[in-house]
Parts: sequence; structure tokens; C-alpha cells
Amino acid sequence: MQPIHTQRLTRSTLLFPLALVVFEFAVYIGNDLIQPAMLSITQDFGVSANWAPSSMSFYLLGGACIAWLLGPLSDRLGRKKILLAGVMFFTLCCLLILLTHNIYQFLVLRFLQGFGLSVISAVGYAAIQESFAERDAIKVMALMANISLLAPLLGPLLGAFLIDAVSWHWGFVAIAGLSFLSWFALKRKMPEPLQKPIQQPFIYLFRDFKTIYTNAKFLGLSLALPMVTMPLMLWIALSPVMLVEKLGFTSVQYGLAQLPIFFALIAGNLVLIKIIDRFALGKTALVGLPIMLLGTFILLLGIIWSSYLVPCLLIGMTLISFGEGISFSVLYRFALMSSSIGKGTVASAVSMLLMFSFFFIIELVRFLYIYFHISTFVWTCMILIGLWFVYPRIVLKHTMQQRLTLGKF
Repeated sequence: MQPIHTQRLTRSTLLFPLALVVFEFAVYIGNDLIQPAMLSITQDFGVSANWAPSSMSFYLLGGACIAWLLGPLSDRLGRKKILLAGVMFFTLCCLLILLTHNIYQFLVLRFLQGFGLSVISAVGYAAIQESFAERDAIKVMALMANISLLAPLLGPLLGAFLIDAVSWHWGFVAIAGLSFLSWFALKRKMPEPLQKPIQQPFIYLFRDFKTIYTNAKFLGLSLALPMVTMPLMLWIALSPVMLVEKLGFTSVQYGLAQLPIFFALIAGNLVLIKIIDRFALGKTALVGLPIMLLGTFILLLGIIWSSYLVPCLLIGMTLISFGEGISFSVLYRFALMSSSIGKGTVASAVSMLLMFSFFFIIELVRFLYIYFHISTFVWTCMILIGLWFVYPRIVLKHTMQQRLTLGKF
């Protein structure tokens, strides 16, 4: 699929990304607000606290399972129709979860709510990448990330408030209201059409996915994404158990402990926006990943010298978050543009790979955590970041060299 045109980054062209980020914020806070309340939710349902990370993993699994359909549908029917339908579906699922009576019903609705993740990644992000010139698209993604990062910043604090003051049910009511508000903003501000719909029959979808997943360049660049983002995702999933249950943090202390980590992610995105026009595209990732690796070594020091565990966890995760901030948007752009197939389908392929990785790794770490506790989290982070320096780094440097040969900065 070829875009009709690309826009320059101006105040007027930012209205659509701002409308989209309202929904993105609702979807993200749908995890970050609820995850701190999971200890209270598991108590309400009469199950072990070990179920707490499953709320996040089923949320991610829902996004992974629908991604294959949403992107190709948006290639054929138009991004706007699919985006608006997805926003409304997410809103309804947030309200339906109020009717659940046990942990199994709760996780089914969490799975369905997770569809919202793919609405963003397979439809919304594809529209952003098509609408703006290359470096402007990366800036827009970074700006959106900073706004959506209010979710993990506010989520733990609001989650603590839910636990101490009101029922967790009100969190889902607020998320549904925010999502419904974004539906109106997107209906008004999303341009249409952003692309010419593909005329191929839907049966070609499977051929397209085969072409994408057998592309070595796509695999190298896309596999980098879960390696870069997984440590922070694991932190969000496990930190309530590690900090509150294991280390005895209060709900407020838990919320405050998240602030340096997510402020570092915001700082990384701001640095990316500031310097991206000065360096070859991809250079920030080559700087960011060593910073993340240093963060994992600091996490390891906390395991070795347990009396320094808490400061090492916070310092290590702060460095990891900063490195992710200056790396992710660039790596995502490279992954999305690594195939000539319709960008909705490519975005779906990236989304599926990313979210299935999230689900399986979080569930594996959740199981291993029962036996090895915080060291499971630390060693998983180190292994994931270390693996980036094997194949994905080689593919990234080769891609940068190809761009240089073609005269692209």
C-alpha cells in the first residue's frame, strides 16, 4: 500500500495524533491503573496473589490474538472505520468487566480489553507512519509516548487510591469514559482517507504474512522490539508482587517508586526528539542499548548485595527506561518499513510478534518467580538485553549502512 501523501509536523497536523493518544492513554492506563489493584482484586475473588501478573499477560494476549485481523482489515476497509470500531469495543469491554464474579471471568474480559492494544499498534501507529515524513513520524511517536506515559506515572498512584479509598470497579468506569471521549475526538480529527485501500481478496492475507515472516531483515528488526521493551513490561507486571508483597512497600511507596523509572522513559523520548535530526537514523539505538545493558548489571548487583537491592532495582530500571526511550521509536520505524507489504499488515505482524512475546515471557517469568523470586526478573532482563547484541544489532547496522549507500541520513 502506498500513502497518498505525507504531512509535515505542524500544530494543525498534530490534532489527529493527539486524538489517538487519548485512546492510547486509556488503553495503557487500563493496565497501569489496574495492575497495582490486582492484589486487592485477587483477594476479592479469593485466589492467590500469584494470579496478579496474569491480568497483564492476558491483556497482552488479547492484543496479540486479534492483531492478525485488524491491520489487514484496515488496509482494505480504511484505517478510520476499524479504529473507531475498535475504540467502541474496548469501551464496552471495560464496562462489562464490572459484571464479573470470579477470576476466570475477569481474565476473559481482560483478554477482550487487550484488543485495544492492537487497535493502536496495528491500525493507529500504521496511520501515523503513513501520514508523516520519516523523522517527523518518529517525533510524533515519541511525543505520543510521552503523553501516554502519564498512564504508568499516574496509574500506580491512582491504583493505590483505588485500593485505599474506593473499589477497583471505579477504575474501569473511568477508563471507559476516557475511551468514549477519544472516540468522538478521533471521529472528528482523523483524516480520511490516509491511504488507498488494497483491492486484493482477503485470502491473500496469509501469503502476505508468510512473505513478512520469512523476511530476514523484518525478523531481525522486529525481534529487537520485545528485547528492548520486555524489561519494563516485566517490571510493570511484577513490581506489585516484588515491592509490595516481597519487600513490604505500602501502596503509596509503590506508586512513588515508579516515578524515577517512568520519568527516565519520558526523558529518553525528549532526548530522541531533540537529537534525531542531528545523527544518522538508528544511532540513538546503538547508544541506548548499551545504557540498558548497564542497567541490567546494576540490577544484578542488587541480587549479589541484597542490602542494596531496592536502590539497585530503581537505578537499574531507570537506566533501562532511559535507553528504551531513545531507542524504541526508531527501531519500530525500521521494523515497519522493512517490508513492502501494506503497512497495516506489517504493523499487525510486528504487533503479534511483540505481544505474543510479552505473553509467553511474562507467564514464564511468573511461574519461575514462585521458585527463584526477584532473581528471575533480573536474569530475564539481562538475557533479553544481551540477546539484542547478537542478531538484531547486526541487522540494524546493516540497514543503516544500506541507507547510507542510498544517500539517506
